[in-house]
Amino acid sequence: MTTSVDCAVAGGGPAGILLGLLLARRGVRVLVLEKHADFLRDFRGDTIHPSTLEIMDDLGLTDRLLQLPHHTVSHIEFGFGDGERATVADLTRLASRHRYVAFMPQWDLLEFLSTEAARYPGFELRRCAEVTGLVEEGGVVRGLRYRGPEGEHEVRARLVVGADGRRSRVRTAAGLVPQQSSPPMDVLWFRLSRRPGDAGATFGQVGAGSFLVLLNRGDFWQLGYVIPKGSDPEVRRAGLPGFRRRVAEIAPFLAGRVDEIESWDQVHLLTVEANRLRRWYRPGLLCIGDAAHAMSPVGGVGINLAIQDAVAAANLLAVPLVSGALTDADLAAVQRRRELPTRVVQLFQAQVQRLLLRPALAGAPPRALRLLRRVPRLGDAAAHLIALGIRRAHVEG
Repeated sequence: MTTSVDCAVAGGGPAGILLGLLLARRGVRVLVLEKHADFLRDFRGDTIHPSTLEIMDDLGLTDRLLQLPHHTVSHIEFGFGDGERATVADLTRLASRHRYVAFMPQWDLLEFLSTEAARYPGFELRRCAEVTGLVEEGGVVRGLRYRGPEGEHEVRARLVVGADGRRSRVRTAAGLVPQQSSPPMDVLWFRLSRRPGDAGATFGQVGAGSFLVLLNRGDFWQLGYVIPKGSDPEVRRAGLPGFRRRVAEIAPFLAGRVDEIESWDQVHLLTVEANRLRRWYRPGLLCIGDAAHAMSPVGGVGINLAIQDAVAAANLLAVPLVSGALTDADLAAVQRRRELPTRVVQLFQAQVQRLLLRPALAGAPPRALRLLRRVPRLGDAAAHLIALGIRRAHVEG
C-alpha cells in the first residue's frame, strides 16, 4: 500500500506528535508513524519545563494538560555528606508564568497531544508502524518504507522528518552521523516509596564517591544512582545487598526502604550519551529531537528541547509544505534556529558533568556545589537556562 502526504514523521515521541499537531492545524497533511502499539514505556523523560508549558499556553492547552496527574517542583536542592542541605535553584524567581517543573508520565503527555492532534483532519497517527527505510530518487528523500501488521507499506511525502530518537533509523538510512561527546557516567534508575515527612523538593545527594538523584513523584521517589561510565556490570556483580547498602549510605533516610529493591529487574540502566549532528537535514529530510542531538539527562532538558525543535520546524516549514515550495534553505533555517540553543545546553551539561559529577564519582567534594550555595544567583542563571533556555520557542500561525 502506498500513501501520499505532505509530511511523514518517523517517531511518535513528543517532538513527532507535537510537530504533527502544529502542522495539521495549519493545513498540512501529516502522517506520524509509531512503531509501538502504545506509549507505555517506563523511565522516559517526563520533566515538563516552563518552556514547554509556555508552548501549551500558545495553543490554549495548558489548563487541560494540567488536569492530568502530575507533580510540580519549584526548588532544586542538594544534600551533602555533612548532613547539610542547600537550595541551588529556585524556580520561583523565573521570568515566566510557570515557575515550576511539572513531572508527568510521558505516556499521558503523548496520549493528550495525539488526541488533540486528531481533532485536525490532516493528522493521522499509525501505531505498530516500524520504519524500515527511505524512499529516495536522485539523491532526494521522497518518503518512507514501513512495516505494519498487514505487511510492508510505503508513504510518499514532500518532507520526511526523523523524530525517532537517539537510535534513529531514519538518520542512519540517510547517512547522517552524529558527533559524539564522552559523558563520564551512566545512571541506574529505580523507585522507592515516598513517606510523610520526606523532603518535598527534588534534590541530589552527594556522598563519598557517589551521587544520587532523587525526583519527587508524589507517592514515590524516582532515583538515579550515578555510576562511572561502563561500570554497570561491576556494580551488579558486587550484588544487590551491596547496592542497597550503598544507596542507604548516601541517603540515610531511605535505609528503611531499600529492601523494596527485590531484584535487579527493578534497576534500569540508562547509558548516557551526548551527540549532535553536524548537519540536521538532506534534500527532503530533516532530523529533530534526539535524532538530531542526544542530550545528557542533566537537567531533564531532552524532551523540552525536542518540543522546541518541533515548534521551530512547524513555524518555518508549514507554509512551504502547503504551497509545495519546500527547499533545502527552509530546512537549513530550522537548524540555524535551533542549533545555538542545543549547543549552549550541551555545553552547560558538560560543565556540570566536569565540575560536579566527575569529582563526586572520584570521591572529592564538588566545589561547584559549595559555590552555588554561597552565590545563589549562579543557581538562578542555571535554572533559567534549563527551564526556559535561549531563543524561547513560541507557536506562530
